[in-house]
Amino acid sequence: MTFATKIFFTFLLISVGTLSAIAQDLYKEQFNYAKKFYEKENYFDAVTEFKRLLFFDESGKYSYYANLFMGFSYKYGGKFSDALLHFSIADMQARTAEENYNCRIEIIKINILRRTTYKALALIDSLANNPKYKNKSDKIIYWRGWAYIFSDEWERAATTFSEIQEHHLAVLCDSIDNDLYNPELAKYLSVVPGAGQFYTGEYVSGLISIGWNVLWGYLTINAFVEDRVLDGVLIGSLLWWRFYSGNIQNAEKFAIEKNLEITNSTLHYLQNDYNGKKP
Repeated sequence: MTFATKIFFTFLLISVGTLSAIAQDLYKEQFNYAKKFYEKENYFDAVTEFKRLLFFDESGKYSYYANLFMGFSYKYGGKFSDALLHFSIADMQARTAEENYNCRIEIIKINILRRTTYKALALIDSLANNPKYKNKSDKIIYWRGWAYIFSDEWERAATTFSEIQEHHLAVLCDSIDNDLYNPELAKYLSVVPGAGQFYTGEYVSGLISIGWNVLWGYLTINAFVEDRVLDGVLIGSLLWWRFYSGNIQNAEKFAIEKNLEITNSTLHYLQNDYNGKKP
């Protein structure tokens, strides 16, 4: 190899290295630029700039963090399906067990929010059974408790939080479980007109139900006593039965509506006033 050739290859290597360094600096600058949009909660522009970074970064150096931040951006924008996609891509691009764990927890949170509880619990079980995450068992149990909250399994949520001494959430979930009405019980109690309504605290509705059933029951029986069989059949089948069956349906409906009020109020409290980690 001649001296001139050596000089040429040396210059070429220096040039390639310099260009590579410049490119890396540009990628870092683009990453920081996109991150600034994210930090300002300008999620649409953040996603656009992270996508621009991924398009040019053929090395894949920023693939994990770009997809992770895009996942957060879509999540905070309420686009859970897109968030799930990018958290999953980030999980595949992760280089350490910690990065894998962080992505999978975010995927679990998305499934909790979407109320696809079976998927959230399956992923939680997968993390719990992975020896790499033994030191994170309490954190994994914590998100299991939240999965039960969003699936309205308050008793199981209370038991789960008790395992890790999450006293406040355990007490809260146990209290909600005790406050909830049993729709089936309300329905069965309504075999006696008004009893189901009294059970759910709807006393006026219960008294009205008793009144109508007594009235139409009396008129039906009286019609048969006076040999007005047709009147008795019509009154009994069209009016008495209508109010009797309606009384049963209303009691069950009241129980379901009351439970919805209780759970929505609790979720509102957890969203706005609870200071711990939330999905």
